[in-house]
Formats: sequence, C-alpha cells, structure tokens
Amino acid sequence: MLFRKSFFKPLLTALTLATCTLGGVHTIAMAQGTPGLLIFGDRDVDILNYYLDFGGIAEQRDRYRLRIPKKKLQNGATQFVISYPDYFDGKFDTDKIEVRPNGDKKKSLPLKEVIWDEENRFVQINLAEPLKDPKKLEIVMSNTKNPEVGTYYFYAQVVPATNAPVPERVGAWVLSINP
Repeated sequence: MLFRKSFFKPLLTALTLATCTLGGVHTIAMAQGTPGLLIFGDRDVDILNYYLDFGGIAEQRDRYRLRIPKKKLQNGATQFVISYPDYFDGKFDTDKIEVRPNGDKKKSLPLKEVIWDEENRFVQINLAEPLKDPKKLEIVMSNTKNPEVGTYYFYAQVVPATNAPVPERVGAWVLSINP
C-alpha cells in the first residue's frame, strides 16, 4: 500500500507536465512562420519565407509578413509585384501595406503608390525612391482578409533599380490558410 501512494503522486505530476508541454508545443506549432515541407508544386521557383501574425485562419483578418532575402535583391528594387491565384478570394487593404528594410518594425520605406488589380490578380507596390543597396525586406500587408481554407502561391516579382527595368521573378510564398 505504501508503495502505491508514493508511486502515484510523481506519476501524476509527470503526466500533468507532459500534457501541458504537448499542449504548448501544439499551440506554438500552429503559428504560420515558414513555408514548411513542399511535396507538390513548382520546383523551378524559390520558396520564400513568410509569417501570418494571427495564425492564417480562414475568413478572418490577418497580417501577412512576406519576406525577401538580401541575395534576391542584388540589383536593388523600384517596384514589387505580388501575383496570386484566381481561386484566392481574400481582400487586401492597400492603405495598410508597408515595405520594411531588415524587418525593422519602426522603419518603413516611403511608397509612391500601391495598386491592387483584382481582375488581373496582383498587387503592385511602387517605391517613392529606388532601393539601390540590397537589404532583406519584409512586405507587410496588414488588415488582410484571409480566403477560404487552402494553399496559395503568391509569386514575387521585383523591378530592379540598377539594371534594365524588366521585372524579375524572385520566388514564391506558399501560404497555408487553416480552418
């Protein structure tokens, strides 16, 4: 009898801690932070990192943080074009789009204009001044309404500042929207 009481309490404590730990890991894992493992898709496109601040829940408001690494901007940039598939039924708030160098939350590059062409399915972001020196950038799209559940390829094109002003595809963000 003495053996059972002394064994039961530590077992219950260990089980409680294990359950809390697994629950915490599950909550952390639900955050949208990387493109994850890509099994099907376009092999010729570099996959870019992104982060969805509010978890990427279908039909809810979210903040998209679309990242472009420094190595993809060797010729600088004057314009960014983000195209998305025809089955994406989300909504963008063009007044809440920023381009942040080095992921700095307090600094944003001045924008000339932001154009959302719903018919042709792209968002065009024109910088007020050309970005000459390459930096890692984060395009922040706040107050975005998520679409229905699914996976969406957002393709990134950059118009360089130093070479011929022809858009170059730099990669794709593979966004996953959850129920």
